[in-house]
Amino acid sequence: MVIYFVRHGHPNYVLDRLTELGKKQAAAAAERLRDSGIERIYSSSSGRAAETASYTADVLGLPITEKYDFIRELSWRLDNGEQLDALGVPALYVENGESLGDENWREKEPYCRSMTVETVERVASGFDAFLSELGYERDGEYYRVTGDDTDHTVAMFSHIGASLAVLSHLFNIPFPKFCSMCTIDFTSITAVSFSNEKGKLISPKIIVLNDAKHLSGIEGEKIYG
Repeated sequence: MVIYFVRHGHPNYVLDRLTELGKKQAAAAAERLRDSGIERIYSSSSGRAAETASYTADVLGLPITEKYDFIRELSWRLDNGEQLDALGVPALYVENGESLGDENWREKEPYCRSMTVETVERVASGFDAFLSELGYERDGEYYRVTGDDTDHTVAMFSHIGASLAVLSHLFNIPFPKFCSMCTIDFTSITAVSFSNEKGKLISPKIIVLNDAKHLSGIEGEKIYG
């Protein structure tokens, strides 16, 4: 199985839909995915992600199979109502010489006072349930192939934080460390493959990470969410 992870296009957050720039990015991503062999399309239930997915669905002549709440964007809110600087915290850890690979990151400042931990867990557990439906069961740090028919290619359209949460979970990398390792640009494409050998305990493989070549010539700011 191959899963394509695609971030939504440039959004109007108030309306939860794409801007004109975002629509151009979504159209470019759809063309990039035209020959990828995608058979099913899934999306976050947020408007900006579902609208981005609709461009690929139209190009491929497919419906959006399902829109999921679990893969909606993370909450970066602290318990005092302030917003957590999503990627600024790992940078601060580096500046202070603190470990990004601490398995107990959930108990450290400022994550321990934020909604980020809860929503990272929501994404991770929701994605494991999603994989179970596709024939892969979480088994310790890995996945066991349990399905009889897993040779498929699917796409999941979501958000920067949700994508980082899924990928850090799939590869057992502490969330702050993975956030420091890469970013996810608007409509960028990440592809992950899973072995189809039934009964085997497997580890996913990254085929491509944050591929945004289709955006060449399309200008736009980089923002979160």
